[in-house]
Amino acid sequence: MELQKLMSFARRAIDDYCMIEKGDHIAVGISGGKDSLALLFCLKHLQRFYPAHFTLSAVTIDLGYDGFDLSAIRKLCHDLEVPYHIVHTDIARIIFEERKESSPCSLCAKMRKGALNTAVKELGCNKVAYAHHQDDMIETMLLSLIYEGRFHCFSPRSYLDRMDLTVIRPLMYVSEADIRGFKNKYELPVVKNPCPVDGITRREYAKNLIRQINLDNPGVKARMFHAIQNGNIKGWPPRRDGVK
Repeated sequence: MELQKLMSFARRAIDDYCMIEKGDHIAVGISGGKDSLALLFCLKHLQRFYPAHFTLSAVTIDLGYDGFDLSAIRKLCHDLEVPYHIVHTDIARIIFEERKESSPCSLCAKMRKGALNTAVKELGCNKVAYAHHQDDMIETMLLSLIYEGRFHCFSPRSYLDRMDLTVIRPLMYVSEADIRGFKNKYELPVVKNPCPVDGITRREYAKNLIRQINLDNPGVKARMFHAIQNGNIKGWPPRRDGVK
């Protein structure tokens, strides 16, 4: 995927759901994966001509795994002229050594988000950008159906009143395949996820299930995403143009 196309998708999402306003200081949560690096790259280039001026910072929550080398990401941020902040934590030790969680993903996600939101508030940011893409949204909806018995998905834009912080998801219209292509084309310095349960989670199960359903029923992923947009999900903001 070319940068111009990625920016076009992101700008449409930003405009559709009023994600960016003049004067925003947006923190991009950088995990080290392809999605968050693509988001950072995209927003930095979009910043140059977007009509509502905003500033950027990048933040990584270091969970405490050995060998988690962020030097290449630090260089990318330097080259992009985006301030980069690394927050060191003991989350990995707490989950796997102290608590010995058999199903660690939910607690890990909660602790990571808590640490990230606290850090970005300390930096003076009023918004934080998550790199969730279209496939993430479809998988979340399916997981909610299977394990919670409800039709639900996280919102394109949501306000955390306790933190006075707004979460935005500018990559919501971008497929994971396109992000993978973008990463390869622009040689983004992806850092391998050191988590010992990476690739064996419920989300991976949902990803594989959706892949098979889409093979059997071409176009089903697009229809699932359309259903999410038209699902009147609680907490979702209206589209700016009023069109579903």
